Amino acid sequence: MSVEFRPRKISEYLRSARRRKWLILLPTIAIGLAIAYVVLRLPDVYESSTLIVVKPSTLPNSVVPTITEETLTRELTSISQVVTSRSSLQPLMEKYDLFKEERLRGEPTELLIDQMRKQIKVEVNTSRNDITNGFNITYRGRDPKSTQAVAAELASKYIDEQTKGTINAGTSAKQFIEEQVRQAKEELDTIDTQRLNYLQQNINNLPSQSQALVGRLTALHEAQKALIAELGRLRDLGAAYRSQLADITKSYDQEIAMAAENTTDPKTTMAWAELTRRRSELESELQNLLTQYKEKHPDVVAKKSQLDSVKRDQDQMIADWKNRIEERKQKLVQLSDPRLLTLKTQIAMVDGDTERQQKVLSETNKQIAELDARINAIPNAEVGLEAIDRDYQTKKSNYDTLLAQQQKIVVGADAAKDQQGGGIQVVDPANLPERPVAPKRFMLTAAGFGVGIALGLLLAVFLEMRRLFTIQTTDDAKHYTGLPVLASIPELMTPAEARALPRRHNFALAAGIVAVLVTIPLLAFVLRLTHVFEKFLT
Repeated sequence: MSVEFRPRKISEYLRSARRRKWLILLPTIAIGLAIAYVVLRLPDVYESSTLIVVKPSTLPNSVVPTITEETLTRELTSISQVVTSRSSLQPLMEKYDLFKEERLRGEPTELLIDQMRKQIKVEVNTSRNDITNGFNITYRGRDPKSTQAVAAELASKYIDEQTKGTINAGTSAKQFIEEQVRQAKEELDTIDTQRLNYLQQNINNLPSQSQALVGRLTALHEAQKALIAELGRLRDLGAAYRSQLADITKSYDQEIAMAAENTTDPKTTMAWAELTRRRSELESELQNLLTQYKEKHPDVVAKKSQLDSVKRDQDQMIADWKNRIEERKQKLVQLSDPRLLTLKTQIAMVDGDTERQQKVLSETNKQIAELDARINAIPNAEVGLEAIDRDYQTKKSNYDTLLAQQQKIVVGADAAKDQQGGGIQVVDPANLPERPVAPKRFMLTAAGFGVGIALGLLLAVFLEMRRLFTIQTTDDAKHYTGLPVLASIPELMTPAEARALPRRHNFALAAGIVAVLVTIPLLAFVLRLTHVFEKFLT
């Protein structure tokens, strides 16, 4: 069966605390005194601040706009990156001998610059209601005079950077707008030239030319019809002449063929028959000889020679016959029909006229196509001209707008250069601090003793934990056993044990005091070595 933990009374907790009082007091004293020693050795930190406000512009807002809080915050962020850079802070550190101890200890310069950067605060002014467009620059340092000097130089750097930034921004804006105006002017000149070229290229396609073009097109269509009719007549006439020429030529060719047929064919003569018989005999004799002798045998060679002679005679008869036919044809051609020459002459004349009329028709068709294209291009030319005019007006409007902007930017840039525009100026110079603002020694010392008490209580609770879960009193016996307590026996000790108990208690107390005395300087040394409390200086 499980038994619940017995809640203790406040008086019981107080008795436990009284019993462990030295365990609580000694850590409190050790830690508190060590921290108090370290805190007292911390250097004093002074704070100097300066108020910078935006100087109102002497020019109208339309020329130099008023700096708003948002714009001021954005500019401060940009300027702070330059002012708090290493190249800006390191000369100040060396000039006013800041962080001398840290530099002697050999700490990195980057770490010291970062620490100095944390000691600089730039905030938009909220402390003075009469100034709504300003900001405070605050710097914390260990020496009042150097702190004041650094705050003043930081303010000067902010003013210089703002002035430089304003002038550079004005110059950059001026160069940029001049480039924009130049480009806009070039675009305007280009579109103007394009418009002029377009008018020159389409001078015949403008709406004012449409009536004249339609009249010319009508006349060309009438001429086209006449040419087509004339070409049809010439083609028909040429076809008739060619038909007559073909008929006469066919009849004449037939006459020539018939004249050739009247020539005696050599194959029908007795001489051809005799040569054919002689050729057959020689071929038969040659075959008989080849069965007996080789091809190079004299008899075979002689027989082949006789056979070749017969073949040559036959070929010569055929060639002579063909020559006679060709000679007769040539004589008949020379005696050609005069009608053929007349028809060929007439056909050549008709073909020439047809070719000339076709060229005229092609030229007419070309002119008609050109006029059609020009008439059809009139709406497109008008639309194209309107598009160019719209583009020109757009470019002209953009150019005029850029010119107006250029005038404002040039005036603003010149005003910034002459310090006539809005800028920043110091209203409250950096003050010489009289009292340190850090460290908060009392608070840090109190916190040290608080840490010591917490550690002592933690040790006491740890040692008393075992007693809380065991039976120590009659109340514990009643709670955990559920039985009434009839009697209790006190702790019995021998005389030797009774004498030894105070000695052990005194020895433990003395050891604790010695430990405290050793711990205080040791802990103080560790805290100073780690520079923990130097973080509370910023």
